[in-house]
Amino acid sequence: MRKLAILGSTGSIGTQALDVAARHSDRFAVTALVAHSSSEKLFEQVRQFHPQIAALSVEPKEIPADIRESCQWMFGENVLLDVVRACDADDVLVSVVGVVGLAAVMEALACGKRVLLANKEPLVAGGELVTEAARKAGHPLLPVDSEHSAIFQCLQGAQGNTPTRLILTASGGPFRTWTREQMQNATRAQALKHPNWSMGAKITIDSASMFNKALEIIEAHWLFDMPPEKIQVVVHPQSIVHSAVEFADGAVLAQLGVPDMRVPIAYAMTYPRRIPTGSKPLDLFSIGTLTFEPGDPVRFPALRLAGECLNAGGAACTILNGANEMAVAAFLRDEIPFGAISRIVEGTLEACGAMPADTLEDIFHADLEARRRAKEIAEKLK
Repeated sequence: MRKLAILGSTGSIGTQALDVAARHSDRFAVTALVAHSSSEKLFEQVRQFHPQIAALSVEPKEIPADIRESCQWMFGENVLLDVVRACDADDVLVSVVGVVGLAAVMEALACGKRVLLANKEPLVAGGELVTEAARKAGHPLLPVDSEHSAIFQCLQGAQGNTPTRLILTASGGPFRTWTREQMQNATRAQALKHPNWSMGAKITIDSASMFNKALEIIEAHWLFDMPPEKIQVVVHPQSIVHSAVEFADGAVLAQLGVPDMRVPIAYAMTYPRRIPTGSKPLDLFSIGTLTFEPGDPVRFPALRLAGECLNAGGAACTILNGANEMAVAAFLRDEIPFGAISRIVEGTLEACGAMPADTLEDIFHADLEARRRAKEIAEKLK
């Protein structure tokens, strides 16, 4: 029986993790649930899973009488850290959006808890600090992103064979076949129309701009200790091959399956074991054809910026992430055109210059500075 705390329980990853936990109630006890503001959804989860702690960043007007005394309730902007410190959990699934998850990941590792990481930003913004904390804690960081989980699964079959290249697959998003000029003034509705997935607005826009893949390049570098020039992005619109690893002997191992996030979630929850997830079996005959295209750093500058930031070191990746979050928020408010997102990020990197990332304070300072600079640039582009 693994005791599980879920940070971001009402989002897509959190709800699917709870589906896995419900299917295997003999294996998992859900001891803590945290949401930002989706109180009604959290109330239903509390009724079903009976956690010891339930928490919301935004305090609701009232807690329903039937669950008011059923668990300990926490509220406030520091609730992620408060819950991590207080909860009785073996594993902490971090599936909140943004750099806000970084401190929670560090605290979970410091408390000796195993981290199941569905939130890209902690490794993007604080990769060196997080990987060192995981090393000291003696726990592997267990990736939940489908691409990184695929690579992690393939590496289990290495048997001493040295990995030489990581192949990150990408759906290509809604603008896979668009020219750079066409993308410049794409609308919010067009950018939010992902061909394969139903996700939150921020992640969907990142998929359209391929900044999600830029963040995944950075994340893969830290998770698997692979230099950026050995991480290749391959556009695979069918989303059946979730990623692959090339080895020194020329072998390439890939992980395939129907698009279903319960598979990587369950693998992280039960590693190194596997359990049924309810996922549909893969029928290659009905798919027929799998296609692959190179990632294009000209149409999608994010792919170029990821490698440049990793090579620059310091807080460059933190700045990239903070600037992108600000730019995406401005785009979703219809304040800037779609093509301005990458221009804002690149301009912010130039404006901030070299900044250190030796401590959490350094990282949060760089993040705030990046957001300030990005906001200034976005104002000029309105």
